[in-house]
Amino acid sequence: MSPAKADATRRRLLDAATADFAAHGIAGARVDRISAAAGVNKAQLYAYFGDKLALFDAVFGVHADAVVDAAPFTADDLPGYALGLYDACVRRPELVRLVTWARLEGVSTEKRGINTPAGAAKLRAIGEAQRDGLVLASIAPQDVLALLMSMAMTWSSAGLSGAAAEDAPPAEHERRRRALAEAVSRAFVL
Repeated sequence: MSPAKADATRRRLLDAATADFAAHGIAGARVDRISAAAGVNKAQLYAYFGDKLALFDAVFGVHADAVVDAAPFTADDLPGYALGLYDACVRRPELVRLVTWARLEGVSTEKRGINTPAGAAKLRAIGEAQRDGLVLASIAPQDVLALLMSMAMTWSSAGLSGAAAEDAPPAEHERRRRALAEAVSRAFVL
């Protein structure tokens, strides 16, 4: 199989798995359903990913990385980062469902987010901003980042507030974005 064809097959499997995992969770997802939706046989799925949990990890990684990469991070603009995360979560509601399923089913997502080289760089940047008097220093950098991420996901499908949909009226998104930016600024920025 050519590299281009292999990449296309892998992409179809990831797309089909995203839909199945987001809808049914990890335990409820079915390899038969995923491989049929992708137009490949189960043997190919196993050859690419090994098992269902490894497939979930690959799916989760694709979406988590896309959200993290969509929101540029600088410690001197924590409100801007929160807004970037809000926008990315609105565009990718499947990530929030994948995170929710992983937590409900006890599957660790620890090797994503803070526990990556990019996450470590964010923590160092927050620590430096704290030492420079730009960010509240009484909260540990990992807690600043965790709280900021949680605040950005307040209106996600996993939040207790109404979920923000991409097709919501622009005024609704702007109201939420203003509230988020102000809350992050007041909570962490000096």
